[in-house]
Amino acid sequence: MDTAEAALPRSPDVARPVSRIQPKIWKARQVVVAAGCLIVLQLAIRWWVADSGFFYWDDLILVGRAAEYPLWSTDLLLYNHDGHFMPLAFATAWLVTAVAPLAWAGPVVSLLVLQVGASLAVLRMLIVLVGARWAILVPLVCYLFSPLTLPAFAWWAAALNALPLQFALAWVIGDAVLLVRGGRRRYAISGIVVLAVALLFFEKSVIVPFVAFAVTALARYVDGDSGAIRVVARRGAALWTGSGVVIACWLAGYLTVVDFSGMHSSPGELLGLLPSTTSFGIVPALLGGPWVWERWLPSTPWADSPGWAVVSAWIALGALVALSIRARLRVWPVWLMAAAYILLAQLPVALARSGPNTAAELMQSLRYFADVAVVLSAVGALLVRAGPRPPRGRTYPLLPGPRVVVALTAVFLVSSLWTTGTFVRSWRVGPTRTYVANVKSALEQWDGVPLLDQEVPWNVLNPLAYPQNLTSRTLTPVAPPGTFADSTPHLRMITDTGEIVEAAVWWNRSIRQGPEPDCGYRIHGGEPVELRLDGPMLEHEWTVRLNYLASRDGRIFVAFEHGAAVTASVRKGLNTVYVRAVGSGSAIRIASHTTGLDMCVGVGPVGVASYDN
Repeated sequence: MDTAEAALPRSPDVARPVSRIQPKIWKARQVVVAAGCLIVLQLAIRWWVADSGFFYWDDLILVGRAAEYPLWSTDLLLYNHDGHFMPLAFATAWLVTAVAPLAWAGPVVSLLVLQVGASLAVLRMLIVLVGARWAILVPLVCYLFSPLTLPAFAWWAAALNALPLQFALAWVIGDAVLLVRGGRRRYAISGIVVLAVALLFFEKSVIVPFVAFAVTALARYVDGDSGAIRVVARRGAALWTGSGVVIACWLAGYLTVVDFSGMHSSPGELLGLLPSTTSFGIVPALLGGPWVWERWLPSTPWADSPGWAVVSAWIALGALVALSIRARLRVWPVWLMAAAYILLAQLPVALARSGPNTAAELMQSLRYFADVAVVLSAVGALLVRAGPRPPRGRTYPLLPGPRVVVALTAVFLVSSLWTTGTFVRSWRVGPTRTYVANVKSALEQWDGVPLLDQEVPWNVLNPLAYPQNLTSRTLTPVAPPGTFADSTPHLRMITDTGEIVEAAVWWNRSIRQGPEPDCGYRIHGGEPVELRLDGPMLEHEWTVRLNYLASRDGRIFVAFEHGAAVTASVRKGLNTVYVRAVGSGSAIRIASHTTGLDMCVGVGPVGVASYDN
């Protein structure tokens, strides 16, 4: 039985003539084909959006760890990524990186695959709730082209969270409705499996069964069933019980991995974040806004709707709510659920991200609220499903006719496309594409002499991500083995634009003249020797230039007075080696790591490595 035929209403008591069924099947198929065309159009637009972007911030952390660890490593799958527990997102990043290391084509393909899955799941949900009727194209268009889903899609790391959640919401809602309607256990199994997978992509998927229960109960309520909650709880018990078991098992792992000690918020901070997010971001997006995006590199774009647009959006939304309640039976709880979900969707983000240094623009980026679009599509389906109010002597329709609905949908589509265009113009600006392209080209011509580790440019990956922002981690997918080391005989650095150039060490501090004439500091055996500095140094990553004379090739230990030791290679004769060490204090400690190695070390700088701009 195909989708169109399955969407037809069925009555067990009345056998319908074939002549009446066939036109309905043909109409249902037309609706499905039209919906498929809309999904293809969405994918074409989303391909343009994805191709206009590039790796951004967390994307580089994902690919760096994916290249550093094997697929089944707990260091990869169970990594606490900024409070997120997302093993399947890391597994996806690992597969993409294995196929196309630090090549943007891989993430683009994964984005489109996940998006088509989410879009088809929403179409299935709408057909299950309403049937294959032309009216479902309105909420479908609102989902497919909603600016609410745009920022989370464009950022690959965010999409690996958001798109599986969107799929799970739509799919499990469909399964719940079908389970309660027909009682087939396969829908319970399907919903439980989808929930389990979604939870391994994004912890927010814990809301899925609760939303599915609410939508299923509301579907029966708008049909006139006064005992909807009791019926849904009883007939869907297998799904709700199984979901509870899955969430309990997942929660045990989640609480083991994620630490909540860094969450700080106050009621005043929450009251400052929530209204601006709703008024300047979510409400305008319901009408195809926010139309205007602002951005300060290296942040993501955030919604910056003009004041008149915010007021207009609120008026239009209020009119829509009032008109639907006046024209349709039993729909006020549907709007209540929508409002509650929008509020609840913001609270975890505000609790996790709020703080004295958090700006409202963080939440106005909208990437945290892509799942709201799925819930609002379900709300639209429930409004279509609800029966009309009796005319009571009126001679005019309470709802606009089909032509008006088509015109308003077209206006929403044009508005959304405008917002998409302005978003892309803002999003495509960034240094990462140039940096990665130049680094890959430079490393292809690498001469085998190691480079000291360094941080990537702050506008490529912020220092807050340390140590994930080190080149040895970020560039692991494309760097040959041995590219980065703790020491090198030839000091070079990677510039902010990705070229490898000559570098030198600032004389922040210097190694004082040693006690032995014509030698300085004599290093012999495994006992460490202290090389005194001309002043103390704070805890940091420093580069030490050692000018030495060695009796043979070998290795030495180098450490600050307070800090961990690193090993460095030395060569026979009069040479120089540059060592990167982390620590503090007023002395450098050196010990031989090779039997029979004697060294003399002279004066040299200790400080920050830099290159000429």
